[in-house]
Amino acid sequence: MPEEVTLVDRGRGLQLSNSRITVQDLVPYFQEGCSHEEIRRWIPTLTDEEIALVEGYYRDHRAELDEEDRRIRERTEERLRQQRLRFPPFEGTHEEYLARLKALLRQRQERNGVGHPG
Repeated sequence: MPEEVTLVDRGRGLQLSNSRITVQDLVPYFQEGCSHEEIRRWIPTLTDEEIALVEGYYRDHRAELDEEDRRIRERTEERLRQQRLRFPPFEGTHEEYLARLKALLRQRQERNGVGHPG
């Protein structure tokens, strides 16, 4: 007989006892009003029973989970903003971009004492 699936906390927030899928992973789908079929289109390993279990928990703790989702999205957006500041997009042609990458690679190889074979 299959083991009953429950929600457990293994240090990443509540997740299904039989997988690494967390409650928070499914929150955006519930916020969008996705059907079980739509959720399974993106996460095909989930069963209706697993989705229903997480959905029930979401309904009972909606405000708290929505707030956590908002904070996650804020942190993600801030990380992306910081990354864009550190690594701004290259402005130029594709050929110029490739030439720049090749020059950077040559510089790194020279710095590390790696000669060009042949």
